[in-house]
Amino acid sequence: MATRGMYTTVTEIRRRVFTEVARLSYEGNDYAKELPRLPYKIVPGEIGLHRNNIFLERAIVSERIRLAIGLPLRPLDEQAPVSAGIENSIITSKYYDPPLINIIKFACNACPEKLVRVTDMCRGCLAHPCVEVCPKDALSFRPGGRTKVDQDKCIKCGKCVEVCPYHAIVKSERPCAAACGMNAITSDSLGRAKIDQDKCVSCGMCLVSCPFGAIVDKGQIFQLVQSLRNGEKVIAIVAPAFISQFPGLTPDKVKAAMRELGFADTVEVAIGADLCTIEEAKDFLNEVPYKIPFMATSCCPSWSVMAKKMFPGMADNISMAMTPMVLTARLLKKRHEGEDIKICFVGPCAAKKLEASRRTIRSHVDFVVTFEELMGMFEAREVDFETLEALPGDELNSGTAAGRGFATSGGVAQAVVDAIHSYNPDMEIKVASAQGLADCKKLLMMARAGKYDGYLLEGMACPGGCMGGAGTLAEPAKAIAALKKYTAEADVKNAVDTPYKADLSFLEAEKMNK
Repeated sequence: MATRGMYTTVTEIRRRVFTEVARLSYEGNDYAKELPRLPYKIVPGEIGLHRNNIFLERAIVSERIRLAIGLPLRPLDEQAPVSAGIENSIITSKYYDPPLINIIKFACNACPEKLVRVTDMCRGCLAHPCVEVCPKDALSFRPGGRTKVDQDKCIKCGKCVEVCPYHAIVKSERPCAAACGMNAITSDSLGRAKIDQDKCVSCGMCLVSCPFGAIVDKGQIFQLVQSLRNGEKVIAIVAPAFISQFPGLTPDKVKAAMRELGFADTVEVAIGADLCTIEEAKDFLNEVPYKIPFMATSCCPSWSVMAKKMFPGMADNISMAMTPMVLTARLLKKRHEGEDIKICFVGPCAAKKLEASRRTIRSHVDFVVTFEELMGMFEAREVDFETLEALPGDELNSGTAAGRGFATSGGVAQAVVDAIHSYNPDMEIKVASAQGLADCKKLLMMARAGKYDGYLLEGMACPGGCMGGAGTLAEPAKAIAALKKYTAEADVKNAVDTPYKADLSFLEAEKMNK
Protein backbone atom coordinates (compact mmCIF):
# COMPACT_ATOMS: atom_id res chain seq x y z
CA MET A 1 0.00 0.00 0.00
CA ALA A 2 2.39 2.61 -1.29
CA THR A 3 -0.17 5.41 -0.92
CA ARG A 4 -0.38 5.15 2.88
CA GLY A 5 0.37 8.55 4.39
CA MET A 6 -0.04 10.22 0.98
CA TYR A 7 -2.63 12.99 0.75
CA THR A 8 -4.71 11.79 -2.19
CA THR A 9 -8.09 12.83 -3.55
CA VAL A 10 -9.68 10.01 -1.56
CA THR A 11 -8.01 11.33 1.59
CA GLU A 12 -9.29 14.83 0.88
CA ILE A 13 -12.87 13.66 0.41
CA ARG A 14 -12.80 11.58 3.58
CA ARG A 15 -11.35 14.48 5.57
CA ARG A 16 -13.91 16.97 4.25
CA VAL A 17 -16.76 14.62 5.12
CA PHE A 18 -15.48 14.19 8.69
CA THR A 19 -14.97 17.94 9.04
CA GLU A 20 -18.44 18.86 7.81
CA VAL A 21 -20.17 16.21 9.90
CA ALA A 22 -18.30 17.44 12.98
CA ARG A 23 -19.10 21.07 12.15
CA LEU A 24 -22.77 20.25 11.64
CA SER A 25 -22.92 18.51 15.01
CA TYR A 26 -21.08 21.35 16.79
CA GLU A 27 -23.38 24.00 15.29
CA GLY A 28 -26.49 22.09 16.36
CA ASN A 29 -28.81 23.43 13.67
CA ASP A 30 -31.79 21.75 12.03
CA TYR A 31 -30.02 18.53 11.05
CA ALA A 32 -32.76 17.22 8.77
CA LYS A 33 -32.62 20.50 6.85
CA GLU A 34 -28.86 21.03 6.86
CA LEU A 35 -27.71 17.47 6.13
CA PRO A 36 -28.88 17.41 2.47
CA ARG A 37 -26.87 20.59 1.86
CA LEU A 38 -23.54 19.06 2.86
CA PRO A 39 -22.89 17.16 -0.42
CA TYR A 40 -23.20 20.48 -2.29
CA LYS A 41 -20.77 22.10 0.12
CA ILE A 42 -18.25 19.26 -0.16
CA VAL A 43 -18.65 18.92 -3.95
CA PRO A 44 -19.39 22.45 -5.21
CA GLY A 45 -19.91 23.66 -8.74
CA GLU A 46 -21.52 22.14 -11.81
CA ILE A 47 -18.80 19.89 -13.23
CA GLY A 48 -17.52 16.68 -11.70
CA LEU A 49 -13.83 16.84 -10.92
CA HIS A 50 -13.14 13.15 -10.30
CA ARG A 51 -15.81 11.07 -12.05
CA ASN A 52 -17.01 13.40 -14.82
CA ASN A 53 -20.45 13.30 -13.21
CA ILE A 54 -21.13 15.71 -10.41
CA PHE A 55 -24.41 14.01 -9.53
CA LEU A 56 -22.60 10.71 -8.98
CA GLU A 57 -19.93 12.43 -6.90
CA ARG A 58 -22.56 14.01 -4.66
CA ALA A 59 -24.45 10.74 -4.35
CA ILE A 60 -21.27 9.00 -3.16
CA VAL A 61 -20.49 11.81 -0.71
CA SER A 62 -24.06 11.59 0.59
CA GLU A 63 -23.51 7.95 1.52
CA ARG A 64 -20.14 8.81 3.08
CA ILE A 65 -21.87 11.40 5.25
CA ARG A 66 -24.44 8.87 6.41
CA LEU A 67 -21.75 6.33 7.28
CA ALA A 68 -19.73 8.96 9.17
CA ILE A 69 -22.82 9.56 11.31
CA GLY A 70 -23.22 5.82 11.86
CA LEU A 71 -26.28 5.49 9.64
CA PRO A 72 -26.72 2.60 7.18
CA LEU A 73 -26.38 2.91 3.43
CA ARG A 74 -29.63 3.70 1.69
CA PRO A 75 -31.14 0.96 -0.50
CA LEU A 76 -30.47 1.45 -4.19
CA ASP A 77 -33.98 0.46 -5.24
CA GLU A 78 -35.92 2.78 -2.91
CA GLN A 79 -36.14 6.53 -2.51
CA ALA A 80 -34.91 7.89 0.80
CA PRO A 81 -33.56 11.33 1.80
CA VAL A 82 -29.95 11.77 2.91
CA SER A 83 -31.24 12.56 6.39
CA ALA A 84 -33.31 9.36 6.72
CA GLY A 85 -32.89 8.07 10.28
CA ILE A 86 -31.03 11.14 11.57
CA GLU A 87 -33.59 11.63 14.33
CA ASN A 88 -32.43 8.36 15.88
CA SER A 89 -28.79 9.44 15.80
CA ILE A 90 -29.12 12.69 17.76
CA ILE A 91 -28.53 10.60 20.87
CA THR A 92 -25.15 10.39 22.56
CA SER A 93 -25.64 6.73 23.44
CA LYS A 94 -26.41 5.75 19.82
CA TYR A 95 -23.82 3.40 18.32
CA TYR A 96 -23.40 2.56 14.65
CA ASP A 97 -25.72 0.10 12.96
CA PRO A 98 -23.69 -2.95 11.84
CA PRO A 99 -21.90 -3.81 9.65
CA LEU A 100 -18.94 -1.58 10.42
CA ILE A 101 -17.20 -1.85 7.02
CA ASN A 102 -19.38 -1.03 4.00
CA ILE A 103 -19.07 -0.84 0.23
CA ILE A 104 -20.81 2.01 -1.59
CA LYS A 105 -21.77 -0.04 -4.61
CA PHE A 106 -22.03 2.77 -7.16
CA ALA A 107 -18.59 4.04 -6.13
CA CYS A 108 -16.97 0.66 -6.81
CA ASN A 109 -15.18 0.40 -10.15
CA ALA A 110 -15.83 -3.35 -10.39
CA CYS A 111 -12.10 -4.03 -10.60
CA PRO A 112 -11.26 -7.46 -12.04
CA GLU A 113 -10.43 -10.24 -9.65
CA LYS A 114 -6.99 -11.89 -9.66
CA LEU A 115 -5.77 -12.08 -13.24
CA VAL A 116 -2.57 -12.97 -15.12
CA ARG A 117 -2.27 -11.37 -18.56
CA VAL A 118 0.32 -10.80 -21.25
CA THR A 119 0.98 -7.15 -22.18
CA ASP A 120 2.18 -5.51 -25.38
CA MET A 121 5.73 -5.77 -24.03
CA CYS A 122 5.83 -9.44 -25.04
CA ARG A 123 8.48 -9.94 -27.75
CA GLY A 124 7.51 -13.47 -28.68
CA CYS A 125 10.98 -14.63 -27.66
CA LEU A 126 12.48 -17.92 -28.78
CA ALA A 127 13.00 -19.25 -25.26
CA HIS A 128 9.42 -18.49 -24.08
CA PRO A 129 10.27 -19.57 -20.48
CA CYS A 130 6.76 -18.56 -19.42
CA VAL A 131 5.35 -21.53 -21.34
CA GLU A 132 7.97 -23.91 -19.98
CA VAL A 133 7.41 -22.97 -16.34
CA CYS A 134 3.61 -23.06 -16.27
CA PRO A 135 2.44 -26.05 -14.17
CA LYS A 136 -1.01 -26.16 -15.80
CA ASP A 137 -0.17 -25.67 -19.50
CA ALA A 138 -2.19 -22.46 -19.36
CA LEU A 139 0.20 -20.55 -21.63
CA SER A 140 0.62 -21.16 -25.33
CA PHE A 141 3.04 -19.71 -27.87
CA ARG A 142 2.80 -19.19 -31.59
CA PRO A 143 5.91 -18.27 -33.62
CA GLY A 144 5.85 -14.59 -34.48
CA GLY A 145 3.07 -13.90 -32.00
CA ARG A 146 2.62 -13.17 -28.32
CA THR A 147 2.11 -15.68 -25.57
CA LYS A 148 -1.52 -16.25 -24.69
CA VAL A 149 -3.06 -17.19 -21.33
CA ASP A 150 -5.95 -19.63 -21.01
CA GLN A 151 -7.76 -18.10 -18.04
CA ASP A 152 -9.74 -21.29 -17.45
CA LYS A 153 -6.52 -23.21 -16.83
CA CYS A 154 -4.49 -20.47 -15.12
CA ILE A 155 -4.14 -20.83 -11.35
CA LYS A 156 -2.53 -17.37 -10.92
CA CYS A 157 0.61 -18.84 -9.37
CA GLY A 158 2.74 -16.08 -10.90
CA LYS A 159 5.61 -18.31 -12.06
CA CYS A 160 5.37 -16.94 -15.60
CA VAL A 161 5.49 -13.40 -14.23
CA GLU A 162 8.75 -14.16 -12.44
CA VAL A 163 10.59 -15.70 -15.41
CA CYS A 164 9.60 -13.34 -18.22
CA PRO A 165 12.82 -11.53 -19.30
CA TYR A 166 10.84 -8.51 -20.55
CA HIS A 167 8.51 -8.24 -17.54
CA ALA A 168 5.75 -8.49 -20.12
CA ILE A 169 3.44 -10.66 -18.01
CA VAL A 170 1.62 -9.03 -15.11
CA LYS A 171 -0.45 -10.39 -12.28
CA SER A 172 -3.14 -8.03 -11.04
CA GLU A 173 -5.76 -8.22 -8.33
CA ARG A 174 -8.43 -5.87 -7.11
CA PRO A 175 -6.66 -3.77 -4.43
CA CYS A 176 -9.21 -4.30 -1.69
CA ALA A 177 -9.10 -8.08 -2.05
CA ALA A 178 -5.31 -8.08 -2.17
CA ALA A 179 -5.22 -6.16 1.12
CA CYS A 180 -7.72 -8.46 2.84
CA GLY A 181 -5.92 -11.16 4.78
CA MET A 182 -9.21 -12.93 5.48
CA ASN A 183 -10.22 -13.51 1.83
CA ALA A 184 -13.49 -11.83 2.75
CA ILE A 185 -13.88 -9.85 -0.48
CA THR A 186 -15.41 -11.40 -3.58
CA SER A 187 -17.62 -10.04 -6.37
CA ASP A 188 -21.36 -9.63 -6.66
CA SER A 189 -23.35 -10.42 -9.82
CA LEU A 190 -22.29 -7.09 -11.37
CA GLY A 191 -18.59 -7.56 -10.63
CA ARG A 192 -18.56 -5.08 -7.76
CA ALA A 193 -16.73 -5.84 -4.55
CA LYS A 194 -18.69 -7.72 -1.91
CA ILE A 195 -17.70 -8.31 1.72
CA ASP A 196 -18.41 -11.61 3.43
CA GLN A 197 -19.25 -10.25 6.88
CA ASP A 198 -18.83 -13.69 8.43
CA LYS A 199 -15.15 -13.59 7.46
CA CYS A 200 -14.48 -9.87 7.93
CA VAL A 201 -12.71 -8.84 11.15
CA SER A 202 -12.94 -5.08 10.46
CA CYS A 203 -9.21 -4.40 10.23
CA GLY A 204 -9.96 -1.71 7.64
CA MET A 205 -7.11 -2.55 5.29
CA CYS A 206 -9.57 -2.75 2.39
CA LEU A 207 -10.89 0.76 2.96
CA VAL A 208 -7.41 2.32 2.86
CA SER A 209 -6.50 0.25 -0.21
CA CYS A 210 -9.45 1.07 -2.46
CA PRO A 211 -8.24 3.78 -4.90
CA PHE A 212 -11.85 4.72 -5.66
CA GLY A 213 -12.78 5.32 -2.01
CA ALA A 214 -15.71 2.94 -2.32
CA ILE A 215 -15.15 1.18 1.03
CA VAL A 216 -16.03 3.13 4.16
CA ASP A 217 -16.33 2.45 7.87
CA LYS A 218 -19.07 3.89 10.07
CA GLY A 219 -18.31 6.42 12.76
CA GLN A 220 -19.42 8.18 15.92
CA ILE A 221 -18.19 11.72 15.33
CA PHE A 222 -21.72 13.07 15.29
CA GLN A 223 -22.72 11.41 18.58
CA LEU A 224 -19.42 12.31 20.28
CA VAL A 225 -19.83 15.99 19.45
CA GLN A 226 -23.42 15.86 20.68
CA SER A 227 -22.11 14.61 24.02
CA LEU A 228 -19.46 17.34 24.16
CA ARG A 229 -22.02 20.04 23.26
CA ASN A 230 -24.38 18.80 25.95
CA GLY A 231 -21.71 19.47 28.56
CA GLU A 232 -21.18 15.80 29.43
CA LYS A 233 -17.84 14.99 31.02
CA VAL A 234 -15.99 13.11 28.29
CA ILE A 235 -12.44 11.89 28.88
CA ALA A 236 -10.35 11.07 25.83
CA ILE A 237 -8.00 8.10 26.02
CA VAL A 238 -5.42 8.46 23.27
CA ALA A 239 -3.39 5.61 21.79
CA PRO A 240 0.40 6.22 21.77
CA ALA A 241 0.32 6.00 17.96
CA PHE A 242 -0.82 9.64 17.98
CA ILE A 243 2.82 10.69 17.63
CA SER A 244 3.38 12.42 14.24
CA GLN A 245 -0.25 12.02 13.17
CA PHE A 246 -1.04 15.71 13.63
CA PRO A 247 1.74 18.01 12.34
CA GLY A 248 2.55 20.64 14.96
CA LEU A 249 0.78 18.82 17.79
CA THR A 250 3.47 17.87 20.32
CA PRO A 251 2.77 15.65 23.36
CA ASP A 252 2.74 18.65 25.72
CA LYS A 253 -0.06 20.27 23.68
CA VAL A 254 -2.34 17.26 23.31
CA LYS A 255 -4.48 18.07 26.35
CA ALA A 256 -4.82 21.70 25.29
CA ALA A 257 -5.90 20.67 21.79
CA MET A 258 -8.46 18.22 23.14
CA ARG A 259 -9.87 20.89 25.49
CA GLU A 260 -10.54 23.03 22.42
CA LEU A 261 -12.87 20.25 21.26
CA GLY A 262 -14.65 20.06 24.62
CA PHE A 263 -12.95 17.10 26.31
CA ALA A 264 -12.69 17.29 30.09
CA ASP A 265 -9.37 15.46 30.23
CA THR A 266 -7.00 13.38 28.11
CA VAL A 267 -5.16 10.24 29.20
CA GLU A 268 -2.62 8.16 27.30
CA VAL A 269 -3.64 4.54 26.63
CA ALA A 270 -0.02 3.51 27.27
CA ILE A 271 -0.98 3.17 30.95
CA GLY A 272 -3.47 0.46 29.97
CA ALA A 273 -0.82 -1.13 27.75
CA ASP A 274 1.47 -1.36 30.78
CA LEU A 275 -1.23 -3.14 32.78
CA CYS A 276 -1.94 -5.44 29.83
CA THR A 277 1.78 -6.27 29.68
CA ILE A 278 1.85 -7.28 33.34
CA GLU A 279 -1.24 -9.45 32.91
CA GLU A 280 0.12 -11.21 29.83
CA ALA A 281 3.50 -11.76 31.49
CA LYS A 282 1.77 -13.40 34.46
CA ASP A 283 -0.42 -15.49 32.16
CA PHE A 284 2.59 -16.72 30.24
CA LEU A 285 4.51 -17.62 33.40
CA ASN A 286 1.53 -19.45 34.90
CA GLU A 287 0.21 -21.24 31.83
CA VAL A 288 3.00 -21.99 29.31
CA PRO A 289 3.66 -24.88 28.91
CA TYR A 290 1.79 -26.24 31.95
CA LYS A 291 -1.76 -25.53 30.72
CA ILE A 292 -1.33 -24.40 27.12
CA PRO A 293 1.50 -25.11 24.65
CA PHE A 294 1.93 -21.45 23.65
CA MET A 295 0.32 -18.08 24.34
CA ALA A 296 -0.74 -15.37 21.90
CA THR A 297 -1.16 -11.69 22.74
CA SER A 298 -4.63 -10.18 22.83
CA CYS A 299 -4.31 -6.43 22.23
CA CYS A 300 -5.12 -6.36 18.48
CA PRO A 301 -8.89 -7.02 18.13
CA SER A 302 -8.72 -8.09 14.47
CA TRP A 303 -5.93 -10.57 15.20
CA SER A 304 -7.82 -11.93 18.20
CA VAL A 305 -11.14 -12.27 16.34
CA MET A 306 -9.41 -13.86 13.35
CA ALA A 307 -7.69 -16.40 15.59
CA LYS A 308 -10.94 -17.36 17.32
CA LYS A 309 -12.88 -17.53 14.05
CA MET A 310 -10.39 -19.56 12.06
CA PHE A 311 -8.73 -21.54 14.84
CA PRO A 312 -11.48 -22.07 17.45
CA GLY A 313 -9.59 -25.01 18.93
CA MET A 314 -6.83 -22.62 19.97
CA ALA A 315 -9.07 -19.99 21.57
CA ASP A 316 -7.65 -20.79 25.01
CA ASN A 317 -4.18 -19.92 23.73
CA ILE A 318 -5.18 -16.27 23.28
CA SER A 319 -4.36 -14.31 26.41
CA MET A 320 -7.38 -13.38 28.52
CA ALA A 321 -5.81 -10.02 29.41
CA MET A 322 -8.05 -7.08 28.60
CA THR A 323 -6.83 -4.79 25.84
CA PRO A 324 -5.10 -1.48 26.66
CA MET A 325 -8.21 0.45 25.56
CA VAL A 326 -10.48 -1.47 27.92
CA LEU A 327 -8.04 -1.46 30.83
CA THR A 328 -7.57 2.31 30.55
CA ALA A 329 -11.32 2.92 30.31
CA ARG A 330 -12.12 0.69 33.29
CA LEU A 331 -9.33 2.26 35.33
CA LEU A 332 -10.74 5.73 34.73
CA LYS A 333 -14.35 4.76 35.42
CA LYS A 334 -13.25 3.14 38.66
CA ARG A 335 -11.30 6.24 39.69
CA HIS A 336 -14.30 8.44 38.81
CA GLU A 337 -16.81 6.13 40.45
CA GLY A 338 -19.95 8.06 41.35
CA GLU A 339 -19.40 10.59 38.57
CA ASP A 340 -21.22 10.53 35.26
CA ILE A 341 -18.29 10.32 32.86
CA LYS A 342 -17.94 9.03 29.32
CA ILE A 343 -14.83 7.57 27.73
CA CYS A 344 -13.76 8.19 24.14
CA PHE A 345 -10.97 6.09 22.68
CA VAL A 346 -8.92 7.91 20.05
CA GLY A 347 -6.65 5.75 17.98
CA PRO A 348 -5.44 4.37 14.66
CA CYS A 349 -7.74 1.37 14.50
CA ALA A 350 -11.06 0.75 12.76
CA ALA A 351 -11.47 -2.57 14.57
CA LYS A 352 -11.58 -0.81 17.95
CA LYS A 353 -15.05 0.36 16.93
CA LEU A 354 -16.05 -3.28 16.62
CA GLU A 355 -14.40 -4.16 19.94
CA ALA A 356 -16.19 -1.32 21.74
CA SER A 357 -19.56 -2.49 20.40
CA ARG A 358 -19.42 -5.67 22.48
CA ARG A 359 -21.96 -5.80 25.27
CA THR A 360 -19.36 -6.25 28.02
CA ILE A 361 -17.33 -3.27 26.83
CA ARG A 362 -20.03 -0.73 25.90
CA SER A 363 -20.45 0.23 29.57
CA HIS A 364 -16.81 1.29 29.71
CA VAL A 365 -15.98 2.69 26.26
CA ASP A 366 -18.66 5.07 25.03
CA PHE A 367 -17.09 6.43 21.84
CA VAL A 368 -14.36 5.40 19.42
CA VAL A 369 -12.90 7.77 16.81
CA THR A 370 -9.85 7.36 14.62
CA PHE A 371 -7.06 9.89 14.22
CA GLU A 372 -8.46 10.75 10.80
CA GLU A 373 -11.88 11.47 12.30
CA LEU A 374 -10.31 13.49 15.10
CA MET A 375 -8.50 15.62 12.52
CA GLY A 376 -11.93 16.40 11.05
CA MET A 377 -13.02 17.63 14.47
CA PHE A 378 -9.88 19.78 14.83
CA GLU A 379 -10.54 21.32 11.41
CA ALA A 380 -14.21 21.92 12.19
CA ARG A 381 -13.19 23.87 15.31
CA GLU A 382 -10.26 25.52 13.50
CA VAL A 383 -7.78 24.44 16.16
CA ASP A 384 -4.32 25.88 15.46
CA PHE A 385 -1.70 23.58 16.98
CA GLU A 386 1.07 26.14 16.59
CA THR A 387 -0.60 28.78 18.77
CA LEU A 388 -1.85 26.41 21.46
CA GLU A 389 -0.36 26.92 24.90
CA ALA A 390 -0.01 24.08 27.38
CA LEU A 391 -1.11 24.74 30.96
CA PRO A 392 0.54 23.47 34.15
CA GLY A 393 -0.45 19.84 34.62
CA ASP A 394 -0.98 19.23 30.93
CA GLU A 395 1.66 16.52 30.83
CA LEU A 396 0.27 13.20 29.62
CA ASN A 397 0.04 10.40 32.17
CA SER A 398 3.24 8.48 32.74
CA GLY A 399 3.02 5.54 30.37
CA THR A 400 6.24 3.57 30.24
CA ALA A 401 8.43 3.01 27.19
CA ALA A 402 7.03 -0.52 27.05
CA GLY A 403 3.43 0.71 26.94
CA ARG A 404 4.14 3.26 24.25
CA GLY A 405 5.92 0.59 22.21
CA PHE A 406 2.65 -1.35 21.82
CA ALA A 407 1.94 0.82 18.79
CA THR A 408 4.44 -0.90 16.52
CA SER A 409 4.88 -4.48 15.38
CA GLY A 410 7.03 -6.42 17.83
CA GLY A 411 6.46 -3.91 20.61
CA VAL A 412 3.87 -5.94 22.50
CA ALA A 413 5.97 -9.09 22.61
CA GLN A 414 9.06 -7.14 23.64
CA ALA A 415 7.17 -5.48 26.49
CA VAL A 416 5.91 -8.85 27.74
CA VAL A 417 9.36 -10.44 27.47
CA ASP A 418 10.92 -7.59 29.47
CA ALA A 419 8.22 -7.93 32.11
CA ILE A 420 8.78 -11.69 32.38
CA HIS A 421 12.47 -11.11 32.85
CA SER A 422 11.67 -8.80 35.76
CA TYR A 423 10.04 -11.77 37.48
CA ASN A 424 12.39 -14.47 36.17
CA PRO A 425 15.66 -13.00 34.82
CA ASP A 426 17.06 -16.33 33.67
CA MET A 427 14.02 -17.54 31.74
CA GLU A 428 14.42 -17.91 27.98
CA ILE A 429 11.35 -16.75 26.07
CA LYS A 430 11.02 -17.63 22.42
CA VAL A 431 8.99 -15.15 20.36
CA ALA A 432 7.37 -15.29 16.93
CA SER A 433 5.43 -12.39 15.47
CA ALA A 434 3.49 -11.51 12.33
CA GLN A 435 2.00 -8.38 10.84
CA GLY A 436 -0.83 -8.43 8.34
CA LEU A 437 -3.62 -10.99 8.68
CA ALA A 438 -2.35 -13.24 5.88
CA ASP A 439 0.94 -13.75 7.73
CA CYS A 440 -0.91 -13.99 11.05
CA LYS A 441 -2.86 -16.95 9.66
CA LYS A 442 0.38 -18.65 8.61
CA LEU A 443 1.76 -18.07 12.10
CA LEU A 444 -1.21 -19.79 13.71
CA MET A 445 -1.18 -22.65 11.21
CA MET A 446 2.40 -23.38 12.20
CA ALA A 447 1.47 -23.05 15.86
CA ARG A 448 -1.33 -25.56 15.39
CA ALA A 449 1.20 -27.93 13.85
CA GLY A 450 3.30 -27.68 17.00
CA LYS A 451 6.06 -25.52 15.54
CA TYR A 452 5.72 -22.85 18.25
CA ASP A 453 5.28 -24.81 21.44
CA GLY A 454 6.62 -22.79 24.35
CA TYR A 455 6.50 -19.56 22.35
CA LEU A 456 4.94 -16.16 22.91
CA LEU A 457 3.14 -15.20 19.70
CA GLU A 458 2.30 -11.65 18.68
CA GLY A 459 -0.11 -10.85 15.88
CA MET A 460 -0.87 -7.44 14.38
CA ALA A 461 -3.55 -7.15 11.70
CA CYS A 462 -2.03 -4.04 10.13
CA PRO A 463 1.39 -3.93 8.42
CA GLY A 464 3.72 -2.12 10.80
CA GLY A 465 1.35 -2.63 13.69
CA CYS A 466 -0.96 0.10 14.97
CA MET A 467 1.18 2.75 13.28
CA GLY A 468 -0.17 1.40 10.00
CA GLY A 469 -3.78 1.23 11.15
CA ALA A 470 -6.68 2.20 8.88
CA GLY A 471 -7.40 5.39 10.83
CA THR A 472 -3.90 6.87 10.69
CA LEU A 473 -2.80 9.97 8.80
CA ALA A 474 1.00 9.77 8.69
CA GLU A 475 3.21 7.64 6.46
CA PRO A 476 3.82 4.50 8.58
CA ALA A 477 7.62 4.33 8.28
CA LYS A 478 8.04 7.96 9.39
CA ALA A 479 5.47 7.50 12.15
CA ILE A 480 7.33 4.45 13.49
CA ALA A 481 10.57 6.47 13.59
CA ALA A 482 8.81 9.21 15.56
CA LEU A 483 7.34 6.62 17.94
CA LYS A 484 10.77 5.19 18.69
CA LYS A 485 11.95 8.65 19.72
CA TYR A 486 8.85 9.20 21.86
CA THR A 487 9.32 5.79 23.47
CA ALA A 488 12.94 6.54 24.29
CA GLU A 489 11.86 9.72 26.10
CA ALA A 490 9.74 7.83 28.65
CA ASP A 491 11.07 8.17 32.19
CA VAL A 492 10.07 4.60 33.10
CA LYS A 493 11.10 1.79 30.76
CA ASN A 494 9.60 -1.48 32.04
CA ALA A 495 5.84 -1.97 32.37
CA VAL A 496 6.21 -3.63 35.78
CA ASP A 497 7.40 -0.28 37.15
CA THR A 498 4.23 1.61 36.15
CA PRO A 499 2.74 3.71 38.98
CA TYR A 500 -0.67 2.29 38.04
CA LYS A 501 0.32 -1.26 38.97
CA ALA A 502 -1.66 -1.06 42.23
CA ASP A 503 -4.88 -0.67 40.22
CA LEU A 504 -4.57 -4.18 38.82
CA SER A 505 -6.16 -5.74 41.89
CA PHE A 506 -9.69 -4.61 41.06
CA LEU A 507 -9.16 -5.04 37.32
CA GLU A 508 -8.14 -8.68 37.72
CA ALA A 509 -11.52 -9.39 39.30
CA GLU A 510 -13.17 -8.16 36.10
CA LYS A 511 -10.96 -10.10 33.69
CA MET A 512 -13.55 -12.79 32.98
CA ASN A 513 -16.04 -10.11 31.91
CA LYS A 514 -13.96 -9.38 28.81
